[in-house]
Amino acid sequence: MLSTLRSYILEDEFKITILTKKIDIVNYSEIDHFDENKIIVRFNKGIVIVKGEDLSIAKLLNDELLILGTIKTVEFQ
Repeated sequence: MLSTLRSYILEDEFKITILTKKIDIVNYSEIDHFDENKIIVRFNKGIVIVKGEDLSIAKLLNDELLILGTIKTVEFQ
């Protein structure tokens, strides 16, 4: 049980959760581009391109990013 909790807390795998009008990204590397219509986020195996309207970054931590706005597309490269 303790090892499961420890691995959950120390999780370093990239994860993206897409909800209505928000996207939560965990364990990203860096933000390559940011404006109100497009946000490009780099992670260990590629990039994620989020396109939409009125995009903003509501939470910015070393390992987590919360994007708010009208999400139109999410593309992985």
